[in-house]
Amino acid sequence: MNKGTLLTFNKKERLCSTKVIREIFERGSAFNTSLFRVVWLQTSGLPSPAQIAFAVPRKSIRLAVARNLIKRRIREAYRLRKQILYDFLGERNIQVAFIVIYRQKSIPDYKTVENSVNEIIAKLTERLGNSNPIC
Repeated sequence: MNKGTLLTFNKKERLCSTKVIREIFERGSAFNTSLFRVVWLQTSGLPSPAQIAFAVPRKSIRLAVARNLIKRRIREAYRLRKQILYDFLGERNIQVAFIVIYRQKSIPDYKTVENSVNEIIAKLTERLGNSNPIC
């Protein structure tokens, strides 16, 4: 990571387009980690190298306060670790959109979330390295 790199998570990096989200669930690939299910799709035409959305189902975490706490922890861990993914995507000149879905029924501590986000980035870079580029 460069010394001058800002560790921000701005609007361009958030996945908000319902069209792209629908496409991810229809044509995307998926994998699981200890805490999350990640559905991703290599794409083009995005304003940043990667766009991401986070989901914590109400079925598993009933209180909105708890769901928001989990999403804040996931966003913070991703914000601090995303540069590894961005460097990988920049080298190969590819873009990816993905959705991180929380799978547990309890509230994890930050260290657990951080380790699982590291696992997500490692698996995603591995899968993108093995996939064929978009024609």
